[in-house]
Amino acid sequence: MPKHKIKYILAVDLGTSGPKSALVSTAGEVIDSAFIENKLYLLPDGGAEQDPEEWWQSILDTVKALLDKKTVPAEEIIAVSCSTQWSGTVAVDQNGNHLANALIWLDSRGSPHVREIADGLIKLEGYGISKIARWIRLTGGAPSHSGKDSIAHILYLKNQRPDIYHNTHKFLEPKDYINLRLTGKFAASFDSITLHWVTDNRDINNIAYDDRLIRMSTIDKEKLPDLKQSTDILGPLKPEVAEFLGLGPDVAVIMGTPDVQAAAVGSGGVADYDAHFYIGTSSWLTCHVPFKKTDIIRGIASLPSAIPGRYFVANEQETAGACLTFLRDNIFFHEDDLSVGQCPSNVYQIFDRMAEKIPAGSGGIIFTPWLYGERTPLDDKYVRGGFFNQSLETTREHMVRAVLEGVAFNGRWLLEAVEKFVKRRLDSVRMIGGGASSDVWCQIHADIFNREILQIKKPVLANVRGAAFLAAVAMGYMRFDQIADAVEVDTVYTPNPAHTGIYDRMFAEFKNIYKKNKKIYARLNRV
Repeated sequence: MPKHKIKYILAVDLGTSGPKSALVSTAGEVIDSAFIENKLYLLPDGGAEQDPEEWWQSILDTVKALLDKKTVPAEEIIAVSCSTQWSGTVAVDQNGNHLANALIWLDSRGSPHVREIADGLIKLEGYGISKIARWIRLTGGAPSHSGKDSIAHILYLKNQRPDIYHNTHKFLEPKDYINLRLTGKFAASFDSITLHWVTDNRDINNIAYDDRLIRMSTIDKEKLPDLKQSTDILGPLKPEVAEFLGLGPDVAVIMGTPDVQAAAVGSGGVADYDAHFYIGTSSWLTCHVPFKKTDIIRGIASLPSAIPGRYFVANEQETAGACLTFLRDNIFFHEDDLSVGQCPSNVYQIFDRMAEKIPAGSGGIIFTPWLYGERTPLDDKYVRGGFFNQSLETTREHMVRAVLEGVAFNGRWLLEAVEKFVKRRLDSVRMIGGGASSDVWCQIHADIFNREILQIKKPVLANVRGAAFLAAVAMGYMRFDQIADAVEVDTVYTPNPAHTGIYDRMFAEFKNIYKKNKKIYARLNRV
């Protein structure tokens, strides 16, 4: 039975932009939070890295800032639970020291090495028939040709940085690296390890490494961490960490989960087919499902979720909120000879006001949000973004609204793919992440999706809330079936019939832009 006395959980969400740390009650109330921005290093040939030490120091700084406020008594904090960006790789030695920068989910340099291990005499979509059959049958998916899965990062290091590979004791996902810094223990959860494509996921209650898959991967098995459930207690905080933060030595560290799975829990979408759409740097549309299934064409699969014994629909579009960041930093406020001054701190609110001035459809302009390739429903590392159909009457206001609409068009493409996957209409979609803070963007999504959009209260905190819910369940303060009632809906947006017809026509052309230009993108962007 759930415990009645309220305690508190220290929840951490390490996104691409930086860590957000929060104090959350065992009932799911976010008491306070703090954020620090981290650097992203984009390198030639598709490299994308971050500094694990910067992650760790930023987490300590945000946590210390929270605890120093003494909003809640330190002795009432019973657990730490982390969610982080997924599909990243940190190589660490036997003492837990990182050997290089982390290769994060945007890094595609492992693509040729994935293609090499996936090759075969008889091929289907670039995969050897026998290999793709085994991957899908056992795992539910297969390594993406984009080279952005964790297995691709490890293969890149093995082939291009053999010194790092040789000296690596364990390859860890970002979440599992942070847990190592917290506890000194090397471990991964069943959900965080999935994109290594070396676990047998057929029995959702008995997930384990498969030696046949490991041989196919060409990765050394001893370099992979032990596996646990997301709700397992990994151990107590290391004494020096507890002392630095001013926490008790018995504070438990929960295994936690990556961001996609945490968002599902934190959105309140814990029931089967209860969908949520997340807009952060990247984006995804997903829901829990009661079956294991794979759509190889659209790159969608049922994979282990954060909830033990459950699958969820896994997919992702690469750039969503990042498109607004691109507009801000590369177009409107780029530092060059034409600079117009400092970017205002409320620039995203200004974007909203600009977009509201323009009618639905942005005067016929379509923005494609594929600024760093795409995963789903396209698996295409060469596709790129752009503005289509501009005229002499096009203004910056048109461009801002077109970016908001373009991300939503791609989201609708995802919605179509997910609905085909689950074989049912998803009548309402929960919306979370930083993008869900925009009322204008929520309404645009309702109109383009032609679905009811449920804007979750404090949507930017969904991931830390999800991490905290896992800890509350692990510590006996909550059940999973109570989570939906603990998550508040702020506003419900319904489709505007005057806009849906316009967006239906434009969405058809949005997909045509990709189909007609796919070969051009490949010719322009192949290295």
